[in-house]
Amino acid sequence: MPSVMLRKREDGKLLFYIAKKDLEETIESLEFDSPDRWGGEVVLGDGSKYYFEPMDTPPKIPMTLQAKRLSE
Repeated sequence: MPSVMLRKREDGKLLFYIAKKDLEETIESLEFDSPDRWGGEVVLGDGSKYYFEPMDTPPKIPMTLQAKRLSE
């Protein structure tokens, strides 16, 4: 599972960055995006899908976490 960094762009959208692959994409959808649950399946701008464990509260951004690539 790669380490990914999440950060916000100026327009408020989240960026998903994997240093080892030099991949930086905008997060287009997030499975859980509410005050009581955040995370799950992530769909990137290029169509790639990743998963990270849902959290009880939205994290402080920027942050680094482990994500699993889902098959397409």
